[in-house]
Amino acid sequence: SVRGMEVERKFRLRQPPDLSGSDADPIEQGYLAVGPEGEVRLRRKGEQTVLTVKRGAGLSRDEVEVEISPEQFEALWPLTEGRRLRKRRHVLPHDGLKIEVDVYEGELEGLIVAEVEFDSEEQARDFEPPAWLGEDVTGDERFLNENLAVNGLRDA
Repeated sequence: SVRGMEVERKFRLRQPPDLSGSDADPIEQGYLAVGPEGEVRLRRKGEQTVLTVKRGAGLSRDEVEVEISPEQFEALWPLTEGRRLRKRRHVLPHDGLKIEVDVYEGELEGLIVAEVEFDSEEQARDFEPPAWLGEDVTGDERFLNENLAVNGLRDA
């Protein structure tokens, strides 16, 4: 299992950059539990199946990730009914960082969000986003995946 503090900023893109040739993984995720305290999530990314627990909100969140078997994933997946989303994640290198561009599918088609992870809050604050990243929506609860999975895209 991986435990850590996640420091990231999130952006909403009006227009994706050129994603041809970038690494891309299909991601399906569903939420077993969501609430003000945090979330418990299942994710299938390619062949990898993980259970993730996040606590907290905003720029920094506690995160614990446990790899589970495909059988365990399939046993738990029905419990995420009504709280699911699908997207393709493209990873673009940028100034020694990785920008993860998520292109949503299904009911959220048309939504494109990018996340940049940092080693520290100071590094996150100093980051100067390239223009194509669009609007900074870090801490905007409408763009939390658990809310998108439950509510879709509300008034955004």
